[in-house]
Amino acid sequence: MLLSPGGFAPVPPFEGVNLENVHTFRGPEDTQAVYDRMKETENLVVIGSGYIGIEVATAYAEAGINVTVIDMEDRILPAYLDKDISSLLEAHGAEKGLHFKGGEAVQKLLGEGNKVKAVVTDKGEYPADTVVVAVGVKPATDWLKGTLEINEAGFIQTNEYLETSAKDVYAGGDATYVPFAPTDDKTNIGLATLARRQGIVAALNASGTKFKMPRVSGTSALRYFDYTIASTGLSLNNADLYEGEVAWKYVEEKVYPDFMRKPGTVHMTIFYDEESHVILGGQLVSKFDVADSINVLSTAINAKYTLEQLALLDFFFQPNYDRPWHYLNVLAIEALGNTVGGADKLLF
Repeated sequence: MLLSPGGFAPVPPFEGVNLENVHTFRGPEDTQAVYDRMKETENLVVIGSGYIGIEVATAYAEAGINVTVIDMEDRILPAYLDKDISSLLEAHGAEKGLHFKGGEAVQKLLGEGNKVKAVVTDKGEYPADTVVVAVGVKPATDWLKGTLEINEAGFIQTNEYLETSAKDVYAGGDATYVPFAPTDDKTNIGLATLARRQGIVAALNASGTKFKMPRVSGTSALRYFDYTIASTGLSLNNADLYEGEVAWKYVEEKVYPDFMRKPGTVHMTIFYDEESHVILGGQLVSKFDVADSINVLSTAINAKYTLEQLALLDFFFQPNYDRPWHYLNVLAIEALGNTVGGADKLLF
């Protein structure tokens, strides 16, 4: 048997949370309801600035609707991006009609005629005829308590073959942990790509083929107006999961040689072990499509590459596509103090 109970979208007990036009965004019913509200909405407030909240906010803003995103954290996408990159995106969002209010706690929702009309925080009040609550996901496992081994956070405990505490019962998806490559430990990462892999691994083991769940880094990408956002592995948000000292470097680099007269800048952060230089995580943001490049960093994490190896990794060069030093080479070179090759400046 394979269990995949998934998760649910929790709703904090705000006053007014049961007013009309207050939605979560988890399954197809939520998706349709939020889509249908677009043509009736002038002011949207999204509570929560994770992937789901930002995807909804972006879609509404691109439809010409005034959007406010509220989060207790001080930046958007706090689980994926650090301040250097998120501040760039917050400014870009404001240009597109998406206004971020960080470091604010929602107090209540105000209504008129049983319909929501505003969201009140500890710092202000924001008009809203539609509200989307996107404050994360919790495992939907209450019905399994007492039947399977479940931890205090509600996640089903499995072994390396994804078998639960009950023989021949396997589990995967948002209600389980996966082996996390940067730390060689387990953590929860709610991504469909990982749930698919868990399904394959569980099916192989259930059919008699022993196969361990491979280590993963939680690699993901997102479009945010004109920007592509991609991240993998550790960030400052979850650096405490790592037993060693985590160091990082933020770099801005051109995508093309100057003589091509083509615009394109990529904003990058790399995380690594301060002593061994083993790569632990990375973030890429650009108006140029850099999504596939995050897969290189994911592979590097899994292979336990060091900065020294990435700095001289063999990338092709063709001026229509990149520079003689690929921007990922440059990211590692800069993190090493620009010492590889002895050059203190890249000429083109």
